[in-house]
Amino acid sequence: MKDSINLHKKVQELCDCYSTTDPLKEMSELNKEEEGVDGALKWLALTALHGVNNNAKKITIVQSDDGVVSVTAEYRGTRLPSPAANVAANVFEVVREILHMDEAKGKSRLSLGLRDSSIELDVSVKEKPGYKKVSVKFEE
Repeated sequence: MKDSINLHKKVQELCDCYSTTDPLKEMSELNKEEEGVDGALKWLALTALHGVNNNAKKITIVQSDDGVVSVTAEYRGTRLPSPAANVAANVFEVVREILHMDEAKGKSRLSLGLRDSSIELDVSVKEKPGYKKVSVKFEE
């Protein structure tokens, strides 16, 4: 895994890069383009942008042990485009690395610079037998 400071910086750079795009469209095409850590970083950036642009309260990604991935947004309870299982697996790893989380359950704040402003995200990680979950809660 890369240095967590560089991962955080890369997420911020991707937020800047994709800030003028449609994050939901980009998320739906993510399975075709990116894999591994790069795909996970891109997914995190697009999630932050989508949440900010659409006044989301919380976006959650869940992956079961059999590789099934689902993403939900609390603001309307519909499923968002899910990344491929290998991208999702790296999302969990990248979030833990950026936030320095070693426990099966934890919460932390993630600050992201977005163009000429910034946003604070409350990120929680939960891992139980059978599934793992990352939730990104947006400030109001």
